[in-house]
Amino acid sequence: MLLALGSVSLYFIFAYSLEREDFPKLVALFVVLFFLGFKLVTFEKWNFKFLLISGVLFRLVFLLATPNLSQDFYRFIWDGGLINHGINPYLYTPDELIQNTNVILSTVDASHLEELHSGMGNLSARHYSNYPPINQLFFALSTFLGVGSLLGSLVWMRLFIIAADLGILYYGKKLLENLNLRPHLIFWYFLNPLVIVELTGNLHFEGVMLFFFVWAIYLMEQGKYLFCAPIYAASIMLKLVPLLFLPLFLKYLGFKKSLFFYGLTIARCLLFIIPFYDPNLVTNYTKTISLWFSNFEFNAGFYNVVKTIAVDYFDEKPWKFIKTYGMLVKIVTLGLILVLTFFRKHDNLKSVILSMFMVLSCYYFISTTVHPWYICYLILLGLFTNYRFALLWSVLITTSYLTYSQPNFKESYPLLILQYLMLFGYLFYEMIKNHNIPGLIRKKS
Repeated sequence: MLLALGSVSLYFIFAYSLEREDFPKLVALFVVLFFLGFKLVTFEKWNFKFLLISGVLFRLVFLLATPNLSQDFYRFIWDGGLINHGINPYLYTPDELIQNTNVILSTVDASHLEELHSGMGNLSARHYSNYPPINQLFFALSTFLGVGSLLGSLVWMRLFIIAADLGILYYGKKLLENLNLRPHLIFWYFLNPLVIVELTGNLHFEGVMLFFFVWAIYLMEQGKYLFCAPIYAASIMLKLVPLLFLPLFLKYLGFKKSLFFYGLTIARCLLFIIPFYDPNLVTNYTKTISLWFSNFEFNAGFYNVVKTIAVDYFDEKPWKFIKTYGMLVKIVTLGLILVLTFFRKHDNLKSVILSMFMVLSCYYFISTTVHPWYICYLILLGLFTNYRFALLWSVLITTSYLTYSQPNFKESYPLLILQYLMLFGYLFYEMIKNHNIPGLIRKKS
């Protein structure tokens, strides 16, 4: 009880009296909350009801708070408001709409638009929306139910995200049980401070995507492929990451069932896209998504090493190098997916999930952009494997927030090096402990 109450108090401080630039306070809160969460799961791992209530209380603390570690919510409300007024968010950048007042001022309050436009920042304002259709529907529903109020929209988004986390807890526990894994492992996700702060606190919709993903995997384990496909499609249409894993089902399902599953999934994805379809949609959306590979960089590990060598020793121009490197990331990731699909035995669902975990881990290791909330996917997938380095990473990655307190958002390379050295050190320890390179060499009996 004291651990839970102490955590509630610290989450309250996190939600209502923390500024993103106050790095020492931010890291101190995270570290203490991780410690308290670790003790809660350790002491009460069989007390499902107590841990459930604790996790819900931690999330409800944020209900009326304005996100303080991310400004993405301004763009969420912007896109949702456009949809509610009959404007396709994929066809115009916020900058274009602000300048072309004839398009929107007849239907949308100008002062509200200015507040959202200013709040989302220049980077978001000059690009087309990169959020898939189901994500957009959640934005629209939240702003509609929030009746034009910023706080009202935030509250509804939080309620959807909290409901999604409860769904993850429910289906995640059932899936762990069905795969003969310890069901209490799901609380390493449900009580993880990074998950609570970044999803409920900062309103990132990875949690909603993970709910549909876990639900779909549970249905697949039950052999209900007809119901699984549209749910899996919904997870793709929330965040595109599950799209990477589709080839990995080929050997597990078999050729005929795979074709059936792929066909249903793709058909449902297309149905989700139809309400937003426009000849310019594909061009605009592809242009925005490509920026993540060729323009943005944040908290990158392997990329910074390669960039330093290329720029310092081979006189590469940074803005040219990142475009080349972004293409290599796509090729390496696709190559790994194909290798795992055709050369690894997927005779059970645990082996498929391990391959997913390997693909996503590799992608984040070599990616140019690794925001803290990205790790939530790895935290969940890792629970179904023998690897726990994602839990350590969920602590270490909070050091990346130092960037926001620096002039011109300059990253701290010493902290970056420390983060990845500790992460890879623990990963290698786990590989040795498990006597194999993950999934490629079988353990001796």
